[in-house]
Amino acid sequence: MRAPQFESRFIAGPAGQLETLVLGSALDGRPVGIALVAHPNPLQGGTNTNKIVHTLAKLLSRRGYVAYCPNLRGVGKSDGEHDAGCAEVDDMAAVLAAAHNEHGALPLVLAGFSFGTYVQSQLAARLPEGELRQLILIAPATSKWAYPTVPANTIVVHGEQDEVAPLTAVFEWARPQSLPITVLPGAGHFFHGKLTQLADIVNRALGK
Repeated sequence: MRAPQFESRFIAGPAGQLETLVLGSALDGRPVGIALVAHPNPLQGGTNTNKIVHTLAKLLSRRGYVAYCPNLRGVGKSDGEHDAGCAEVDDMAAVLAAAHNEHGALPLVLAGFSFGTYVQSQLAARLPEGELRQLILIAPATSKWAYPTVPANTIVVHGEQDEVAPLTAVFEWARPQSLPITVLPGAGHFFHGKLTQLADIVNRALGK
């Protein structure tokens, strides 16, 4: 069976059109769930073509999810202006609404890398109880933004040698929540040379 390919489309958002890559389920039949994947900070060049975004989307596709990877406002061909992670939550909520409209009320996974983890953790806090199956945060930049409390089953993976988001700051955020952190030894912020290991960690954490 041929693996699905990313499809480019535009989704209506609160500030205009959102350029979005969609990757269908790699399993036969109807998707088992919806996954939204958020990109890193656009002020440092982050877009929906980021390697970690695609790694997460492909992993979730293999597990049967349809994955939506939008360029948030002001990024790529998306309308609007960058809002430091505030109004971007409304963009992601619009993508979620479009996904539900297309696929129904399927189980939901929210995933993000760096800046994207800030957006997704805020969206998770807005959702009705029981709607979110899993939150996946890769290299959360807790030293840069004020993150909310996240669900107890949140998957957090961080590089030991992260040069952008210090590991000590992540532990300071996680400690009051008793939130476990998986640390990948030798990995920096962008997990160069360690994307396969990163995918394996997330896949194991998701379980069967």
